[in-house]
Amino acid sequence: MKSMEKIVSLCKRRGFLFQSSEIYGGVQGFWDYGPLGVELKRNLKDAWWHDMISGHNELVQCDGAPSTHEMVGLDSTIIMHPQVWKCSGHYDLFHDHMVDCRESKKRYRFDQVRGRWCEHRDKKIFVSTLAEMEQEEAEVRRRAMKFFKLRPKNADELTVGSESLTLDKLDSTTDVLAPESKTLDTLTEPREFNLMFKTTLGALGGENDTTFLRPETAQGIFVNFKNVVDSSRVKIPFGIAQVGKSFRNEITPRNFTFRSREFEQMEIEFFCHPDESQKWYTYWRDRRLAWYKELGLSDELLIMREHHKEELAHYSVGTADIEYAFPFLPEGEYGELEGIAHRGDFDLRSHMEGKLDPSTDPMTVQLGENGKPKYKGSGRDLSYRDLETNEKFIPHVVEPSAGADRGALAFLCEAYTEDEAPDEKGNLQTRTVLKLHPRLAPIKAAIFPLVKKEGMPEIAKELYGELKQQMPAFYDEKGAVGKRYRRQDEVGTPYCITIDGDTLTDKTVTIRDRDTLEQTRVKIDDVVAEIQQRIS
Repeated sequence: MKSMEKIVSLCKRRGFLFQSSEIYGGVQGFWDYGPLGVELKRNLKDAWWHDMISGHNELVQCDGAPSTHEMVGLDSTIIMHPQVWKCSGHYDLFHDHMVDCRESKKRYRFDQVRGRWCEHRDKKIFVSTLAEMEQEEAEVRRRAMKFFKLRPKNADELTVGSESLTLDKLDSTTDVLAPESKTLDTLTEPREFNLMFKTTLGALGGENDTTFLRPETAQGIFVNFKNVVDSSRVKIPFGIAQVGKSFRNEITPRNFTFRSREFEQMEIEFFCHPDESQKWYTYWRDRRLAWYKELGLSDELLIMREHHKEELAHYSVGTADIEYAFPFLPEGEYGELEGIAHRGDFDLRSHMEGKLDPSTDPMTVQLGENGKPKYKGSGRDLSYRDLETNEKFIPHVVEPSAGADRGALAFLCEAYTEDEAPDEKGNLQTRTVLKLHPRLAPIKAAIFPLVKKEGMPEIAKELYGELKQQMPAFYDEKGAVGKRYRRQDEVGTPYCITIDGDTLTDKTVTIRDRDTLEQTRVKIDDVVAEIQQRIS
């Protein structure tokens, strides 16, 4: 299994990711993307936008699609009218369960604290920890030894279970040693915690001025459904896409950027006729899984998991998650990359009529004590009329919702490789290389003059200037060329171009492939076109 510790170390050392406000001790659950990280994440978002929206040919039926369809974009605000979140169900239903430790005064998300059963003589306890998966067993053993007051020479008296469990899988927390406590039974009963960030509109700051940072980008699309239809003249079936920041007040953010309090989403709300919604659900589910594979995620580490009925969100007719085997998870476990949800007509109907009541009939408006709708909808008609058939209906929605941060993390984990490559003398040396797909690589090509004399730097700088106008490129003339190769391998640059003595006579350069290590000679006038062709 790949080492998450090494991946995180590379990310900081090479400028992919930094802890937010690190010089002040950092802010948990927030991350800053460095010079290379911002390029990687931008490339991921650009690839998604091109493949799903701007590069989509709505006049030609895509493979597996029930019919031709249009795709358009949107960019909605982070702060919206508070009624949006009441009608969408987030105000009442968007929560996780948390527990507090009475001893340490710390708070944890109930389903994320992991641990193992430990037994000494006739006493059995569950020892929990916040350590990463690679250190979990060792940390559990260390804490159990301390709890039972065992010396190293008596370590064989302690039995540590092989199965890693989360607190929500236990029958009770009575025999649990909390992550930062010294005694048992210090955890409270789990209780609900709303994940939305509150904020205030205006200068008065009263209760009526309270609103929220959006916990998802989807609702901005739903409330603009009619605006898009009327202004763009799109016809069903069509999709509205959006890339943007969302915020969730996670109880215990963890696992690097996998679970953060500020994150970026790439979402599509695809509107279709109710009779065709199941076919479109299948289409988007299959298309999105294929996209990750095309960009390099391993088929062996990806799964498509259909939700069981009891897992489904209150609005969902069906949901499938695309999941990836991240290195920080136990062997055999997967983390969500993207969810594809069949939302029915819940969202548009909710914003028309008011918050619906999923506890009874999901199509029944929830009423307050006065008999009126508890959360009043907009009152706007968000139905759709087919101008050809004159049929009027509320469209069904299929939602492929991906995380840009989780996607970037998955591609980093997948790309991280340690192999052997020959140095300048032909000796095999261990190298660290990020085998990123060329479309995602932060730097597409690096240009090296072999030596800093004989006119080689001048030629290299001129070529660098030409490449820089077309793609992110890097110029390096410091150190042995082998070391320069290694530096570029470590950040995922797919091609290195070397200007050497032959360049001065025959006007050719060497292009070295990051993955195969193959070196080919190309005319210097053809380099830009050659690299463009290779990365496209």
